[in-house]
Amino acid sequence: MTDPSRRVLLRAGAALSALPLAPTLLGGCSAPASLPDARTDTGPGAAPDPVAAQPLAVTPARRAPLRIPGAPVQLTHGPGTDGRLALTFNAEPGADPAVAARTLDLLRGRGLRVTVLAVGTWLAAEPALARRLLDEGHELGNHTEHHKDLSLLTEPAVRAEIEQCAHRLFRLGGGIGPWLRSPRHRESDPRVIRAAQRAGYPHLLAYDTDPADWRDPPPATIRARVLRTVGPGGIVTLHLGRPHTLQALPALLTALSRRNLRPVPASELFLPPGT
Repeated sequence: MTDPSRRVLLRAGAALSALPLAPTLLGGCSAPASLPDARTDTGPGAAPDPVAAQPLAVTPARRAPLRIPGAPVQLTHGPGTDGRLALTFNAEPGADPAVAARTLDLLRGRGLRVTVLAVGTWLAAEPALARRLLDEGHELGNHTEHHKDLSLLTEPAVRAEIEQCAHRLFRLGGGIGPWLRSPRHRESDPRVIRAAQRAGYPHLLAYDTDPADWRDPPPATIRARVLRTVGPGGIVTLHLGRPHTLQALPALLTALSRRNLRPVPASELFLPPGT
């Protein structure tokens, strides 16, 4: 990695509740940056992925990854000073697009914006939904290209999974997205962290509240699991396009409001109040 624009000099540090400085946005400068070509097959003679082969320019500031001074690389919780919590959804293949659209309708009706971590193959299959997410002010981040278990892959394959999805995000919205979340595991091993930072993500967005809605428990169970653990500064992970998750949302959002908890996109959780 000889290109300075690919280096991330972030180190794990103080707890998030004692952050001394405001987060900074990456990529809002004039110097160009690019990701290396990413391939699904990295063997001899393999053809480059048609999306991954496109060079990346610097991301616009509003969709650029955050660098949060003093914060750990893997974020499971944020500052809880004013009742904010991050509401996040994973968008994965197999999700029902009609249910996903109704979920966005519900969020729009409540005046809420969230963070969606999208798998690259979902972005390819649902470009209209992905575009709508951005148009309605939601954050759209990276959940890798194929939702594989990265702990089982070689480091070059891990890089390809991250970078291919980053290229899709760039082609869709002009930026690689503010966040990367690893699939299948809450936290990531050092190889994944290296690949993420090489691709331009200083932090990985983990979570501290997971109702396992991907198993399709009843809506009341999803709601109860979230409310049992969530609090100010929490990061909730749900899944877009799951019928039971959609059914759980109205009562869940009402219960959060009664507790003076306010769902926001993940970036807003780490920005100073009023930003």
